[in-house]
Amino acid sequence: MTGNKEVITGSDFKRMITGAYSEFLLEYENINQLNATSLSDSGVPGTNILRTMGAAVLPLSDKRNESIGGLSRSVANAAILGARGNAGVILSQIFRGLAKGLAGKQDATSSEFGKSFQYGILYAQRTIPDEQERPIIMVAKAVAKGAYNAVRANLPISEILIVAIRSGEGAMEKMAKPDSAADAGAVAMLVFLKGCLRGLDGNFVSPALSFSPGFRMEAQKLPDPHKDIVRPYCLTLTAEDSKARPAEVEAVLQEYGNLVVVMRNNHDLQLHLHTDHPGLVLEQAVGWGSLQDIKLDNMAEPHESRVLDKTPAAVVVLAVAEDQDMAEKLQNLGANVIVEGNEGASPSVGDFINAVHSDLAERYIILPNSKSLRLVMYQVKRILGKRVEIVASTDVQGQVKALDAYKNDAVITENIKNMREAIKEE
Repeated sequence: MTGNKEVITGSDFKRMITGAYSEFLLEYENINQLNATSLSDSGVPGTNILRTMGAAVLPLSDKRNESIGGLSRSVANAAILGARGNAGVILSQIFRGLAKGLAGKQDATSSEFGKSFQYGILYAQRTIPDEQERPIIMVAKAVAKGAYNAVRANLPISEILIVAIRSGEGAMEKMAKPDSAADAGAVAMLVFLKGCLRGLDGNFVSPALSFSPGFRMEAQKLPDPHKDIVRPYCLTLTAEDSKARPAEVEAVLQEYGNLVVVMRNNHDLQLHLHTDHPGLVLEQAVGWGSLQDIKLDNMAEPHESRVLDKTPAAVVVLAVAEDQDMAEKLQNLGANVIVEGNEGASPSVGDFINAVHSDLAERYIILPNSKSLRLVMYQVKRILGKRVEIVASTDVQGQVKALDAYKNDAVITENIKNMREAIKEE
């Protein structure tokens, strides 16, 4: 049998991901109306997925002629940190698996891309470690099996996607129940695949879309992806014997990222920021002094987040609040840091990473306020490890109970035990 000689380039990959985003622009409101019980996304799973996709696709807007391995890594980093809600985290894991499979490749054969896609499905499956077989996982398994058989048959990538879609649709038909809405997660999986296929073929069916800063999404009543931009790299360095003024350096760095801190230490400047363009920052920094102690962390992967010399508290409580009134209430009860988020506007993984990187404390106890944040918490814990502990409250009442059990003078292990015990019945 003659092998398939088709090659998938970075440009092909870019069209596929943009096509998937375009498809979700058309379908996210429909997904919001479906049964999201299997995802525990009691809100707007379609919107969470769309905003995750918006974060993922934005890095492609200024990429030109790059390798498929490099592009897939940029998309995965942004998706992991930009993930919102349980549905968004599952999607981000597909991108993570794709990036792992395509790592180091300039282009990919249909077989290599098909296998990488199977890898992505596997990552998505592992994100939900329950014993319960959820519809999105059942569809994902069917998709992976169909893709596997198509890869073995040396089919072109477009036909691999067609077989995968048909396999997923077959699994959905078997799961369908009379007078019951389709599962949101299962439908979203197929929307993603169909978008990739249409993007690969250049068959975009969405409204006109531009990622240029001047494009006004509000006029079309669509979520603006620019509000979900992700800065995936944490860059710290020292500019020795620097005569630059900290305020002026900070003003320059604000153009390249966020969470910017510039501190003078005798004759040196210590710099810290989160950025999506570390190379441009370094080009600027060479003019501020001799660069030393350069450290670059990919915040989408497990890493240590200690940055500048500070004297932080030992432990603080980080709580999610739906509005300013609730934030004040939780702070009065003992929460030290607040991340805003509600069912209609879920906080992203990156929101929590940024909060921890502020270095207010050595360790954080995180109190979510919704079941929709379960997998977001899973992703935050995977990335930050021992730096955070999760007390899995699912509503405001649970947060209040946990805060009532928190004692400032207790060690973190005792507090975690008491807080979890307080909400055990939830």
